[in-house]
Amino acid sequence: MTISLRLSDDDTMLIKKYAEMNNMSVSDLIRQCVMEHIQNEYDLELFDRAMAEYKANPKTYSLNEVEKELKLI
Repeated sequence: MTISLRLSDDDTMLIKKYAEMNNMSVSDLIRQCVMEHIQNEYDLELFDRAMAEYKANPKTYSLNEVEKELKLI
């Protein structure tokens, strides 16, 4: 798939120089940045859910309790 992106000349130059500094193509740089951003947003959403769950039930377990429960020891 091809996606078009409109950028100012300054932004274009900055992106090209940054890609060059990191031995990447502009396409690879943009792809990597977008995917990292999506992953960070997803991770933050999972963190928020986990924190809400924890706040609703703040029960914690020690390592020994987990090992015994999973029959690892």
